[in-house]
Amino acid sequence: MEITEIFGYVGALLIGLVLGLIGGGGSILTVPILVYALSLNPVIATAYSLFIVGTTSLVGAVRNMKKGMVDFKTAIIFAIPAFIAVYLTRAFLIPAIPEELFLVGDFVVTKNLAIMLFFAVIMLLASLSMIRNKNNETDENAVITYNYPLIIIEGLVVGTITGIVGAGGGFLIIPALVLLAKLPMKKAVATSLFIIAIKSLIGFLGDVQTHYIDWSFLLSFTALSVLGIFIGIWLNQFIDGKKLKKAFGWFVLLMGIYIIYKELIV
Repeated sequence: MEITEIFGYVGALLIGLVLGLIGGGGSILTVPILVYALSLNPVIATAYSLFIVGTTSLVGAVRNMKKGMVDFKTAIIFAIPAFIAVYLTRAFLIPAIPEELFLVGDFVVTKNLAIMLFFAVIMLLASLSMIRNKNNETDENAVITYNYPLIIIEGLVVGTITGIVGAGGGFLIIPALVLLAKLPMKKAVATSLFIIAIKSLIGFLGDVQTHYIDWSFLLSFTALSVLGIFIGIWLNQFIDGKKLKKAFGWFVLLMGIYIIYKELIV
Protein backbone atom coordinates (compact mmCIF):
# COMPACT_ATOMS: atom_id res chain seq x y z
CA MET A 1 0.00 0.00 0.00
CA GLU A 2 1.44 3.37 -1.04
CA ILE A 3 1.83 6.27 1.39
CA THR A 4 -0.94 8.25 -0.36
CA GLU A 5 -3.35 5.34 0.14
CA ILE A 6 -2.46 5.22 3.85
CA PHE A 7 -3.19 8.96 4.07
CA GLY A 8 -6.49 8.30 2.28
CA TYR A 9 -7.65 5.74 4.85
CA VAL A 10 -6.45 7.94 7.72
CA GLY A 11 -8.52 10.68 6.06
CA ALA A 12 -11.59 8.40 6.26
CA LEU A 13 -11.15 8.30 10.03
CA LEU A 14 -10.66 12.08 10.08
CA ILE A 15 -13.97 12.67 8.23
CA GLY A 16 -15.93 10.90 10.96
CA LEU A 17 -13.79 12.42 13.72
CA VAL A 18 -14.60 15.97 12.59
CA LEU A 19 -18.32 15.14 12.28
CA GLY A 20 -18.31 13.75 15.80
CA LEU A 21 -16.40 16.68 17.27
CA ILE A 22 -18.06 19.69 15.63
CA GLY A 23 -21.31 18.22 14.30
CA GLY A 24 -20.56 18.88 10.62
CA GLY A 25 -17.90 19.88 8.12
CA GLY A 26 -16.14 16.53 7.84
CA SER A 27 -17.95 15.61 4.64
CA ILE A 28 -16.28 18.53 2.84
CA LEU A 29 -12.99 16.55 3.08
CA THR A 30 -14.33 13.37 1.47
CA VAL A 31 -13.99 14.27 -2.22
CA PRO A 32 -10.44 15.77 -1.96
CA ILE A 33 -9.29 12.64 -0.06
CA LEU A 34 -10.82 10.29 -2.65
CA VAL A 35 -9.48 12.29 -5.62
CA TYR A 36 -5.99 13.30 -4.47
CA ALA A 37 -5.02 10.56 -1.99
CA LEU A 38 -6.79 7.60 -3.59
CA SER A 39 -6.75 8.77 -7.25
CA LEU A 40 -10.45 8.32 -7.96
CA ASN A 41 -12.17 10.03 -10.86
CA PRO A 42 -14.05 13.13 -9.56
CA VAL A 43 -17.44 11.85 -10.78
CA ILE A 44 -16.95 8.51 -8.96
CA ALA A 45 -15.51 10.35 -5.94
CA THR A 46 -18.63 12.51 -5.61
CA ALA A 47 -20.78 9.37 -5.91
CA TYR A 48 -18.84 7.50 -3.21
CA SER A 49 -18.87 10.64 -1.07
CA LEU A 50 -22.68 10.60 -1.03
CA PHE A 51 -22.69 7.08 0.43
CA ILE A 52 -19.91 7.81 2.94
CA VAL A 53 -21.45 11.11 4.05
CA GLY A 54 -24.97 9.65 4.16
CA THR A 55 -24.00 6.60 6.23
CA THR A 56 -21.80 8.52 8.64
CA SER A 57 -24.44 11.24 9.09
CA LEU A 58 -27.07 8.56 9.72
CA VAL A 59 -25.05 7.31 12.70
CA GLY A 60 -25.04 10.83 14.16
CA ALA A 61 -28.73 11.31 13.32
CA VAL A 62 -29.78 8.09 15.12
CA ARG A 63 -27.89 9.29 18.19
CA ASN A 64 -29.74 12.62 18.03
CA MET A 65 -33.10 10.88 17.56
CA LYS A 66 -32.58 8.99 20.81
CA LYS A 67 -32.10 12.36 22.53
CA GLY A 68 -35.27 13.74 20.91
CA MET A 69 -33.30 16.46 19.10
CA VAL A 70 -34.54 15.83 15.54
CA ASP A 71 -37.53 17.87 14.34
CA PHE A 72 -39.07 15.35 11.93
CA LYS A 73 -41.70 17.68 10.42
CA THR A 74 -39.04 20.24 9.45
CA ALA A 75 -36.73 17.47 8.21
CA ILE A 76 -39.41 16.01 5.92
CA ILE A 77 -40.43 19.43 4.52
CA PHE A 78 -36.79 20.19 3.69
CA ALA A 79 -35.65 16.69 2.73
CA ILE A 80 -38.31 15.88 0.10
CA PRO A 81 -37.28 18.59 -2.43
CA ALA A 82 -33.62 18.04 -1.47
CA PHE A 83 -33.53 14.31 -2.16
CA ILE A 84 -35.56 14.71 -5.37
CA ALA A 85 -33.01 17.28 -6.57
CA VAL A 86 -29.95 15.22 -5.57
CA TYR A 87 -31.34 12.03 -7.12
CA LEU A 88 -32.17 13.74 -10.43
CA THR A 89 -28.77 15.45 -10.45
CA ARG A 90 -26.87 12.16 -9.98
CA ALA A 91 -29.07 10.04 -12.25
CA PHE A 92 -29.53 12.46 -15.16
CA LEU A 93 -27.65 15.79 -14.92
CA ILE A 94 -24.13 14.51 -14.17
CA PRO A 95 -24.21 11.76 -16.87
CA ALA A 96 -25.55 14.33 -19.39
CA ILE A 97 -22.62 16.74 -18.93
CA PRO A 98 -20.12 16.29 -21.81
CA GLU A 99 -16.52 15.33 -20.97
CA GLU A 100 -15.22 18.52 -22.66
CA LEU A 101 -17.23 21.66 -21.90
CA PHE A 102 -15.47 24.55 -23.68
CA LEU A 103 -12.12 26.03 -24.67
CA VAL A 104 -10.39 29.03 -23.11
CA GLY A 105 -7.73 29.72 -25.71
CA ASP A 106 -5.85 26.40 -25.90
CA PHE A 107 -7.04 25.34 -22.43
CA VAL A 108 -9.78 22.68 -22.39
CA VAL A 109 -12.28 22.96 -19.53
CA THR A 110 -13.34 19.37 -18.84
CA LYS A 111 -16.22 17.93 -16.85
CA ASN A 112 -13.84 16.71 -14.11
CA LEU A 113 -12.12 20.11 -13.88
CA ALA A 114 -15.46 21.93 -13.63
CA ILE A 115 -16.65 19.60 -10.84
CA MET A 116 -13.46 20.10 -8.82
CA LEU A 117 -13.47 23.89 -9.26
CA PHE A 118 -17.13 24.08 -8.26
CA PHE A 119 -16.29 21.91 -5.26
CA ALA A 120 -13.45 24.28 -4.33
CA VAL A 121 -15.87 27.24 -4.39
CA ILE A 122 -18.23 25.32 -2.07
CA MET A 123 -15.27 24.61 0.25
CA LEU A 124 -14.40 28.32 0.37
CA LEU A 125 -18.00 29.23 1.23
CA ALA A 126 -18.16 26.51 3.88
CA SER A 127 -14.86 27.65 5.40
CA LEU A 128 -16.07 31.26 5.68
CA SER A 129 -19.23 30.01 7.39
CA MET A 130 -17.14 28.10 9.95
CA ILE A 131 -14.60 30.91 10.47
CA ARG A 132 -17.33 33.51 11.08
CA ASN A 133 -19.04 30.99 13.39
CA LYS A 134 -22.06 33.22 14.04
CA ASN A 135 -24.35 32.04 16.78
CA ASN A 136 -27.83 32.65 15.41
CA GLU A 137 -29.38 31.03 18.48
CA THR A 138 -33.15 30.85 18.65
CA ASP A 139 -34.94 30.59 21.98
CA GLU A 140 -35.60 26.93 22.86
CA ASN A 141 -39.20 27.84 23.76
CA ALA A 142 -39.85 29.84 20.59
CA VAL A 143 -42.74 28.72 18.38
CA ILE A 144 -41.47 26.88 15.28
CA THR A 145 -42.84 28.49 12.12
CA TYR A 146 -42.40 27.44 8.50
CA ASN A 147 -41.73 29.56 5.44
CA TYR A 148 -42.75 26.74 3.09
CA PRO A 149 -41.85 28.30 -0.29
CA LEU A 150 -38.36 29.32 0.83
CA ILE A 151 -37.72 25.99 2.58
CA ILE A 152 -38.68 24.11 -0.61
CA ILE A 153 -36.48 26.37 -2.78
CA GLU A 154 -33.58 26.00 -0.34
CA GLY A 155 -34.08 22.22 -0.36
CA LEU A 156 -33.91 22.12 -4.16
CA VAL A 157 -30.76 24.30 -4.24
CA VAL A 158 -28.97 22.31 -1.52
CA GLY A 159 -29.99 19.03 -3.15
CA THR A 160 -28.58 20.11 -6.52
CA ILE A 161 -25.30 21.28 -4.95
CA THR A 162 -25.03 18.02 -2.99
CA GLY A 163 -25.64 16.08 -6.18
CA ILE A 164 -22.84 17.89 -8.01
CA VAL A 165 -20.12 17.92 -5.32
CA GLY A 166 -21.10 15.00 -3.08
CA ALA A 167 -20.86 17.00 0.18
CA GLY A 168 -23.57 17.16 2.81
CA GLY A 169 -24.13 20.91 2.68
CA GLY A 170 -24.67 21.34 6.41
CA PHE A 171 -23.27 24.88 6.25
CA LEU A 172 -26.25 25.74 3.97
CA ILE A 173 -28.88 23.61 5.72
CA ILE A 174 -28.30 24.76 9.31
CA PRO A 175 -28.77 28.52 8.63
CA ALA A 176 -31.87 27.69 6.58
CA LEU A 177 -33.40 25.72 9.45
CA VAL A 178 -32.60 28.49 11.93
CA LEU A 179 -33.80 31.38 9.76
CA LEU A 180 -36.65 29.78 7.78
CA ALA A 181 -38.07 27.29 10.31
CA LYS A 182 -36.98 29.17 13.46
CA LEU A 183 -35.39 26.03 14.93
CA PRO A 184 -33.06 26.42 17.93
CA MET A 185 -29.41 25.90 16.90
CA LYS A 186 -28.97 22.52 18.64
CA LYS A 187 -32.10 21.14 16.99
CA ALA A 188 -31.03 22.63 13.64
CA VAL A 189 -27.66 20.79 13.80
CA ALA A 190 -29.35 17.51 14.81
CA THR A 191 -32.06 17.83 12.14
CA SER A 192 -29.43 18.77 9.54
CA LEU A 193 -27.62 15.45 10.03
CA PHE A 194 -30.90 13.59 9.48
CA ILE A 195 -31.59 15.55 6.26
CA ILE A 196 -28.02 15.01 5.02
CA ALA A 197 -28.31 11.25 5.63
CA ILE A 198 -31.61 10.93 3.73
CA LYS A 199 -30.73 13.04 0.71
CA SER A 200 -27.18 11.68 0.36
CA LEU A 201 -28.20 8.01 0.47
CA ILE A 202 -31.17 8.52 -1.89
CA GLY A 203 -28.94 10.56 -4.22
CA PHE A 204 -26.44 7.68 -4.26
CA LEU A 205 -29.14 5.44 -5.76
CA GLY A 206 -28.84 7.56 -8.91
CA ASP A 207 -25.18 6.49 -9.17
CA VAL A 208 -25.91 2.81 -8.55
CA GLN A 209 -27.96 2.97 -11.77
CA THR A 210 -25.22 4.58 -13.86
CA HIS A 211 -21.80 3.55 -12.41
CA TYR A 212 -19.91 0.44 -11.33
CA ILE A 213 -19.56 0.57 -7.52
CA ASP A 214 -16.52 -1.01 -5.82
CA TRP A 215 -18.43 -2.10 -2.73
CA SER A 216 -15.46 -3.68 -0.89
CA PHE A 217 -13.52 -0.40 -1.03
CA LEU A 218 -16.57 1.79 -0.34
CA LEU A 219 -17.74 -0.21 2.69
CA SER A 220 -14.26 -0.39 4.24
CA PHE A 221 -13.72 3.36 3.78
CA THR A 222 -17.18 4.09 5.21
CA ALA A 223 -16.56 1.79 8.20
CA LEU A 224 -13.45 3.83 9.09
CA SER A 225 -15.46 7.05 8.81
CA VAL A 226 -18.18 5.64 11.09
CA LEU A 227 -15.49 4.56 13.58
CA GLY A 228 -14.19 8.13 13.43
CA ILE A 229 -17.57 9.62 14.36
CA PHE A 230 -17.75 7.40 17.46
CA ILE A 231 -14.25 8.50 18.47
CA GLY A 232 -15.23 12.13 17.82
CA ILE A 233 -18.37 11.79 19.94
CA TRP A 234 -16.28 10.30 22.77
CA LEU A 235 -13.64 13.06 22.50
CA ASN A 236 -16.44 15.64 22.61
CA GLN A 237 -16.67 14.96 26.33
CA PHE A 238 -13.18 16.41 26.80
CA ILE A 239 -12.78 18.85 23.88
CA ASP A 240 -15.04 21.81 23.04
CA GLY A 241 -15.99 21.23 19.40
CA LYS A 242 -17.03 24.88 18.98
CA LYS A 243 -13.47 26.02 19.66
CA LEU A 244 -12.18 23.65 16.97
CA LYS A 245 -14.70 24.83 14.39
CA LYS A 246 -12.91 28.06 13.48
CA ALA A 247 -9.53 26.31 13.18
CA PHE A 248 -11.09 23.64 10.97
CA GLY A 249 -12.64 26.43 8.89
CA TRP A 250 -9.17 27.82 8.16
CA PHE A 251 -8.00 24.31 7.19
CA VAL A 252 -10.93 23.93 4.77
CA LEU A 253 -10.13 27.38 3.32
CA LEU A 254 -6.55 26.28 2.61
CA MET A 255 -7.82 23.02 1.08
CA GLY A 256 -10.14 24.96 -1.24
CA ILE A 257 -7.28 27.20 -2.37
CA TYR A 258 -5.07 24.11 -2.87
CA ILE A 259 -7.69 22.47 -5.13
CA ILE A 260 -7.89 25.59 -7.31
CA TYR A 261 -4.08 25.71 -7.50
CA LYS A 262 -3.83 21.98 -8.22
CA GLU A 263 -6.47 22.00 -10.96
CA LEU A 264 -5.52 25.24 -12.74
CA ILE A 265 -1.77 25.66 -12.24
CA VAL A 266 -0.06 22.31 -11.58
